[in-house]
Amino acid sequence: MALDTRRMLRGAAAGGIAAAIWALQQPLDKRLFGSRYDDVELLGRFVVREGDGWAAPGAALHVQNGALFGALFAALSPALPGPPAARGALVALGEHLALWPLGRLSDRFHPGRAELPTLTGSRRAFWQAAWRHALFGVVLGELEHRLNGPPAETAAPPPTDHDLSDYVTTNGHGNLEHAAVGGGEG
Repeated sequence: MALDTRRMLRGAAAGGIAAAIWALQQPLDKRLFGSRYDDVELLGRFVVREGDGWAAPGAALHVQNGALFGALFAALSPALPGPPAARGALVALGEHLALWPLGRLSDRFHPGRAELPTLTGSRRAFWQAAWRHALFGVVLGELEHRLNGPPAETAAPPPTDHDLSDYVTTNGHGNLEHAAVGGGEG
């Protein structure tokens, strides 16, 4: 599979926008799920461990991660079945399920863990993250599709004046009419 750089760049833009939407809606889902788990804070506290200076670097890392995910998604999207929003949600939720167990490592080794909520065993945080990934995936799938359109491989071939059966018979030797008349137009 050849990588289409333009397609991946547009996918990166879609992923960055989807990650920004994720981050902007977090205050609402924190209230809805009753969990203070915050992905921007989790990332930002790798850079700024104490105080409130984590927001800008955390947002930058979050959008960057979304852009990287979007680029990869754009490369894989043509091979995935279903409508764009469903493809995005499926891939993002798959990533959530695959990586959620790493929360144990974050709880134990994250340099800012004293300031962060515990993820291990938190059903609220798990479902909150599932909601975020689903939202991200739907936005990513739709935006990537709108920016990239259908993959080039699925485009219909250009129309031709002649069908192959005009030139080849079932015995594989060609059509005598084309040989005798010079094309059999008509």
